[in-house]
Amino acid sequence: MARTYGGVPPEQRRAERRERLLTAALELFTTTGFRQAKITQLCTRAGVSTRNFYEEFGSKEEVLRTLHDRINSLALTHVSAALEEVKDADAMTRIAKLLDVFVATVTLDPRMPRLNYVEAVGVSPELEAQHQVWVDRWATFIETEARRAAKAGVAPDRDYRLTAIALVGAATGLLREWQAHEPPLPVHEVGAELRALMLAAITRA
Repeated sequence: MARTYGGVPPEQRRAERRERLLTAALELFTTTGFRQAKITQLCTRAGVSTRNFYEEFGSKEEVLRTLHDRINSLALTHVSAALEEVKDADAMTRIAKLLDVFVATVTLDPRMPRLNYVEAVGVSPELEAQHQVWVDRWATFIETEARRAAKAGVAPDRDYRLTAIALVGAATGLLREWQAHEPPLPVHEVGAELRALMLAAITRA
């Protein structure tokens, strides 16, 4: 039987240690930069040993992949929940809601778009493959909403796959600009631009 320390079971201690590493990595990767960051720096920030680090992650890149996946998953969870709340709304309202919640989620912490759209780009074939998985997921999400709009008669009945992929790229570009811009761009302007782009792309003849 595993021993507890201070009344805390080992599974909980390990989970807390993992979270400290991820929290420290989000800060370090978006300030120092992923490529410049060292595992020893990460461990110091998280208050863990390098041995503890390798008990949780195989490499610095694995930490980056975990954060990249977590940020996308968080946004998808929030968007899915919001759309469930407006499941009976018209198609255009749903599309606006999708974008508003997505933008609000990923801009809540400026480090998140920095990590996803700057630090995680071009790192390795494995991370690029994960990025493509998320592009496909988001494109499918947009495509589904576009098909709903077409079914409702407010958009043409056509193949929306390329449109959806282009819109994912537009969102990525705008959020990359948002996190880099000085002074910071108003979040509502980014959201408004994305809404206008998506509605124009989906409803065009």
